[in-house]
Amino acid sequence: MSVIRYSAAELSSSLISDPSSVETHLADQFSRRGVHVSEGERRSWRSSLPALARDLSDAGLDQVEVVLEHRLPLTSKRADAILAGVHPRTGNHSFVVVELKQWSEAHLLEGDDTLVEVDGARYLSSHPSTQVAGYVQYLRDFSRAFERTPDQLQGVAYLHNATDVGVGDLLESTELEQAPMFTGQRRGQFIAYLQSLLAKDASGAEAADRLIGSRTAPSKQLMSVVAQEIREQEQFVLLDEQKLARDLVLHQVKKAVSADSKSVVVVTGGPGSGKSVIALSLMGELAREGRAAVHATGSRSFTETLRKVAGKGSTRTKALFKYFNNFMEAERNGLDVLILDEAHRIREKSVNQYTPKAVREKARPQINELLDAARVPVFLLDQHQVVRPGEMGTPDDIRRAAEAKGLEVRQIDLTDQFRSGGSLAYIAWVERLLGLRDIEDGPQPWDGAGENFEVDVVGSPDELESRLQAYRNTGYGARMAAGFCWPWSNPRDDGSLVPDVTIGTWQRPWNLRGERAVGGAPPASLWATDPAGFGQVGCVYTAQGFEYDWNGVILGPDLVWRQAADDGRGAWVVRRSESRDSALTKKSVTDARFDELTRNTYKVLLTRGMVGTLIYSTDEETREFLRSLMPAPGSAR
Repeated sequence: MSVIRYSAAELSSSLISDPSSVETHLADQFSRRGVHVSEGERRSWRSSLPALARDLSDAGLDQVEVVLEHRLPLTSKRADAILAGVHPRTGNHSFVVVELKQWSEAHLLEGDDTLVEVDGARYLSSHPSTQVAGYVQYLRDFSRAFERTPDQLQGVAYLHNATDVGVGDLLESTELEQAPMFTGQRRGQFIAYLQSLLAKDASGAEAADRLIGSRTAPSKQLMSVVAQEIREQEQFVLLDEQKLARDLVLHQVKKAVSADSKSVVVVTGGPGSGKSVIALSLMGELAREGRAAVHATGSRSFTETLRKVAGKGSTRTKALFKYFNNFMEAERNGLDVLILDEAHRIREKSVNQYTPKAVREKARPQINELLDAARVPVFLLDQHQVVRPGEMGTPDDIRRAAEAKGLEVRQIDLTDQFRSGGSLAYIAWVERLLGLRDIEDGPQPWDGAGENFEVDVVGSPDELESRLQAYRNTGYGARMAAGFCWPWSNPRDDGSLVPDVTIGTWQRPWNLRGERAVGGAPPASLWATDPAGFGQVGCVYTAQGFEYDWNGVILGPDLVWRQAADDGRGAWVVRRSESRDSALTKKSVTDARFDELTRNTYKVLLTRGMVGTLIYSTDEETREFLRSLMPAPGSAR
C-alpha cells in the first residue's frame, strides 16, 4: 500500500547526503508498478520533502516515522505524507496526514470557500484544507486501523513556499474548520501543531506498522447507500477531483441563480473514477439546498435501479430520475441543475417510433434539448464507453454545442480509480489489451503485484462459473457477462428461460429483456444488483454503469486474437458475422465503427469488477494468448 517510509532522522540524512536519493527511490517504486512519474511530481518532491524534513528535525521529532505517497485503500489516490508516532499526552498512537503544496500565490474563486485558483488562474483546485480533510475522513472510513480510534488520525495542509499575503483569503476560508493550514511564514505554528500531536523521543515505528498492515474495510458500493444519500446525508467521501467537480457545480449554481446566468460543466473519467458517486452526492446536496435538480441517464437498467433503490416508498424521489429523451419539450432553464450521468450515451435525437408525429417533425439534437433544460447542465462521461451507433456524448460534441449557444464550459477530468481495487494499472492494462490506447507496443503482461486486484484466465465456462460461485459462497457478489454473440430468446410459455448462451455442453440464459421478473430471474434493470441475477449471463446493456465484487467475462467469437505467421506479431480480429447485436450489424454501421464499438463493449465488460476479473474466451488461440499475459502460477495475479 505504501511506497516507502523513513524515520524523520533518516529522511533528513538521506536528503542531505544525496538530495536526489529520495526522489529516485520514489520514482523507482512507482516504475515497478507501471506508473509513470511526471516531471511535475518529481519537482514537487524536490521542493516539499526537504522542507518537511527540516521542520521535523527542528521540532525534535526525529523518531517519528514518515510514510511517503501512501495509497488510500481501494483507490489510486495517494497522501503526500503520513506522520506516525505517539501522542505526547495520551501515549496512544498518533497519525498526521500532511498535504504539501508548493504554491506561492493562490486565491478563492470568486469568493467561494471551497474552490481555489492557483498562480494566476493557471488551474483550479480544491482548498488544501478540504483536500486533506477528505483524505482523513476516507482513511477513517476504509482503514480498519482507525475503526475504533478515528481521533488518532488528524490532517494538516502546509504551503511551505507561501506567505500570508500570497494566499490571504485561503486563510480566512471556513474550510480551515475541517483541517488547519499553515504557510511558510507560519512555520513556527506548523511545528507547534505537530508537537501537539507527536511526542519527541518516541519511536513511530510501531504506529507505522499498524497503518501499513491495516485491513481494508469493504467499499461502500453505489446502490446500497443511494436512498440515504438522497434523503438524509452525505454517505460518500469525495476526494480531490471528485470533490472539486461537486463543488464547482454547486458554485456555478449559486452564480447562475444570483447573476441570472447559465453555464455548462463537463466531468470526464474512466470506469470506476467516481462519476456516478459525484452525481448522487450532487443530488443529495442540491436537494438539501432546495434546488430544482433532476438526474438523467440513457440507460434503462441504471435509471430503473436508482428509482427502485433511492425512490423506495417515495414517488417524489423516483421522479428525480429520468431519461435523456424526457426533455424534448422541457421548459427552457426550468431546472437549476440537470445531472446527466453516463452522458456518453447521448443520442443524436430523442425521438423514436412512438414519438407523436408533430413532436418528431420539430425534433432538435438531443444535446441541445439537454443544454436548454437547466441553468447548469452537468455532463458526466467516458467517451470510451460508447457502445451503440448513434451515441455521441464526447467532450468535443458537448463543447461545440454549448459554445454555439454562447455558453461557458468548465471541464474536470477524473484521473483516479475507485473500482478494480483502485487499480489504475488494471484499467490501463485493459485499454492496451484492446488497443484503445495509442501505444505501439500493444498488449502487455499483467503484473498485479501490489494492485489489490486479481486477474485470471480460465479454461472453460464451467470453471468460470464454479469459481465465481465459490466467491459467492464466501460472501462476495459476482456476475457473468458476455459479448452479444448468441441469440436472445423470450422466456418459454411456462416461464422458464431459454439457455441461449451455449458453449459446448455449458448452457445458460441471457438476462431477461423486460421489466418483469420471470422464473426466479430479476427484471433486466436489476440483473446487476439482485442476487438472483447470477443465474443468467449479462450483456453490455445491463452491466454498463454497475459494479460487482467478482466479474466473469466471456469473450465471444466476435473478437479473437490471431498471430501473424511472418513476423510473429499478433492482432485482434473483429468478426462482424459472429455478432447478434442488431444495432451494430445493420448496414449503416461501417466496419471501422463496428470494430470501435466492439472493443468499447469489451472494455465496459472487463471493468465492472471491484475485487477481481476472470476471463474466458470461446476461441482457443485467444485463450492461449491471454494466458501468456498472466503471471506465472503462484505469483501475484
